[in-house]
Parts: sequence; structure tokens; C-alpha cells
Amino acid sequence: MEYYSYITKDSDRWDLIAYRFYKNPTMYEEIIKANPEVPIEPVLPAGIKLKIPVLEESETIKFETPPWKR
Repeated sequence: MEYYSYITKDSDRWDLIAYRFYKNPTMYEEIIKANPEVPIEPVLPAGIKLKIPVLEESETIKFETPPWKR
């Protein structure tokens, strides 16, 4: 599986990170599963290196293709 790398910042939360990468805050469990060594806390401390799984194209960040280029 491929991963993005992300370094946490002050006040980061699992759901906010999931929203940033997947546009869906409820997908935070995918990130937690990929980082079993990171304590599950409501607010993450700054400076933790997380692995963010690259999910199927339908679930990962997509850029819209203009209709005239499809």
C-alpha cells in the first residue's frame, strides 16, 4: 500500500486530517489503523509523523476534469 507522509501541527485532530486528505472526516479510522504506534487522543501533539494511506481513486483527493476534456 502507498502512503502520504504528514507531520502533525498544533490542534490537529484525526477527523480534520481525514477531511484534509479524503474530504471525508469519518474516514479517520483508516489513518489510525495505519499508525498503530500513535496514541489515540482527541487532539494530536505537533510533530508526529503520520502515514496517510492512499486509498482507491474514488476515495482519495481528486481533481475534477473539465467536461470538455473527458
